[in-house]
Amino acid sequence: MKTNGTPYISDDTIASYSSKGPTLIDHIVKPDLVAPGNQVISLLAPNCTLAQMYPKTLLSNSLFETIGASGKSGDYFVLSGTSMATPVVSGAAALLIQQHPSLTPDQVKARLMKTATKNLNLYSVGTDAQNFQQYNSQSDIFTVGAGYLNIPSALTNNDLSTLPSLSPTVVRNPVTKKFGIMRNFTVLWGDSTLWGDAAVFGNVVFSRLAVTATDESVLWGDSIMWGDSTASGFSVLWGETATGTAGLTALSADDDDL
Repeated sequence: MKTNGTPYISDDTIASYSSKGPTLIDHIVKPDLVAPGNQVISLLAPNCTLAQMYPKTLLSNSLFETIGASGKSGDYFVLSGTSMATPVVSGAAALLIQQHPSLTPDQVKARLMKTATKNLNLYSVGTDAQNFQQYNSQSDIFTVGAGYLNIPSALTNNDLSTLPSLSPTVVRNPVTKKFGIMRNFTVLWGDSTLWGDAAVFGNVVFSRLAVTATDESVLWGDSIMWGDSTASGFSVLWGETATGTAGLTALSADDDDL
């Protein structure tokens, strides 16, 4: 997520480089949740290869020093990416385990997902800082998952999942061209009252409140999810054609959003 440098989340938007689900082979919903990862300042390791290859990641000493500050810092630098969001979630998990050492990995995952903030900006635009290309995003479960990491809420929650907290699988009806979630609460999450779709993913990012649909068990159609349903990425994911291809482009280490 892109925080825009503010302490509140009302202006936060999904970053242009954030990967969307579902997964290619088994159609698992991803991500599980989202966290801040754009222009994150952290410690700089001595003789860091990234800093040498991408000097734009180095920070000026004047950013955090007021007396005699000059040149670039040898202690801190800035990076953007999902790899920067991951340690934020890891830290949240560590806080949960510190508070409740008996929590299992499934219970940590479930609690973080259930307490994630669901009320996000429904639509947003991310602008790549390198090529200025813009990317339109919709805050659905394939973009934000269960929502935006909320550490205070997670630490005050005492709900315990009793079964494996598996991420759900998305299925597509080739006749209606609608997508839905394949769920079985007898083998995952546990009590459907505590861990149902609305509880974990929230109505805003899951149900018809976010998209035009007549049935809450249906997510959306091809055109809403993918734009042009003939796009090559759609063909690769769902096997509509044998010739569909999708190019993959690696972003540079100093890539971020404006």
